[in-house]
Amino acid sequence: MPVQMQLARIIISEISENQVIYLQEVEGDRQFPILIGIFEATSIDRRVKEDYKPPRPLTHDLIVSIADALGAEFDSVVISELKDHTYFAKLRLKRDGEIIEIDARPSDAIAVAVTFDPPLPIFVAEEVLNEAGT
Repeated sequence: MPVQMQLARIIISEISENQVIYLQEVEGDRQFPILIGIFEATSIDRRVKEDYKPPRPLTHDLIVSIADALGAEFDSVVISELKDHTYFAKLRLKRDGEIIEIDARPSDAIAVAVTFDPPLPIFVAEEVLNEAGT
C-alpha cells in the first residue's frame, strides 16, 4: 500500500553536482532523501518558495499543458521502485475515467507535482520506504 508523502526539504549546494530533496510521511515520521540535478532542484525550489511565474513555459509546465490539451488531468505521483540505488516514479493521469501511468524520474515527477496549487499528492511504495531506510 503506497504511503502519502510530502516535500519536506530542498537542499541546493553550489559546490555539489547533486542536490537533495527530502520526502516525509504525511501521517508519520519516516523520511528519506533523493539526489537530483540542479535544474530540477531549482525548478522545485522556485515553485515551493516563491510565487514564481516564468515568462515562458518551463519543461514541467509544458508537460502539464500537453496533458491538458489531450484531455487528461494529473492525479498523483508514485515513487514505485528502488533498484540499484535509483528511484523510479510514475506520473498518474486520468483520462476518460482511466488511470494512465507514465514512467518518470522522481525529480521530474515532483517538479510536475509542485506546479499545481495545492501540489499533487505524492505516494511512495512501502517497499521503497523500507529499502530507503536501510
